[in-house]
Amino acid sequence: MSMAAINATAQGTTAQEPLPFLHAQDVILFQGDSITDGGRARTGSDYNHIMGQDYGYILAAEIGANSPERGLVFVNRGISGDRVPDLAPRWQRDTIALHPQLLSILIGVNDFISTDERAVTLEQYEAGYDKLLAETIAALPNTRIVLGQPFLLPVGKRKANYAEQMVEMKKRQAVVDRLGAKYHLPVVHYQQAIDAALAKAPAEHWSWDGIHPTYAGHGLMAQEWLKTVDGFWTK
Repeated sequence: MSMAAINATAQGTTAQEPLPFLHAQDVILFQGDSITDGGRARTGSDYNHIMGQDYGYILAAEIGANSPERGLVFVNRGISGDRVPDLAPRWQRDTIALHPQLLSILIGVNDFISTDERAVTLEQYEAGYDKLLAETIAALPNTRIVLGQPFLLPVGKRKANYAEQMVEMKKRQAVVDRLGAKYHLPVVHYQQAIDAALAKAPAEHWSWDGIHPTYAGHGLMAQEWLKTVDGFWTK
């Protein structure tokens, strides 16, 4: 059963085609850091590796299988270690120039954990992110944009002072909510989905280091992404 069918069953509705607002050959672009990167291949056209091993790959597989007649094109441009300041210099090449009809962004955990010369303040994170969104909307006014909240789990080095770290992480999550409200964009609340999932299985089931999801964690992210995006534009 597809993710769309699973979500529809849970909500007591009839399953529908995923992302029905997209058309033949539309491009869906995933941008972000290592969570989105997923170890993707940087060169070549080996379709075993171009999407990496992540929530974007799961979405591409599910939607591509359930809606083959549209020939939707999925592209991954996540880069491990990236922060908002790292997105800016490559944004024209890796986002604007690709002319996606749907752009999904997940960025923030590296902005949060980086120190010394790579440190990014909360104010810098919000201002830089805001500028990227404004530039994207100006250049691609018909592109639908999805924002994902960064998240943490109490695993590995994140476990000892998890509550303290979450105080700061919630400030970054609030930034994403504010930007979503400002530009009228859907926000995928990954943290909320993860927190709910912790009642079913321990944190180690969903992430191996508190930052990077396991395959189950990526599956959870994909479900939450599809539910949010479908719900926002197909009400």
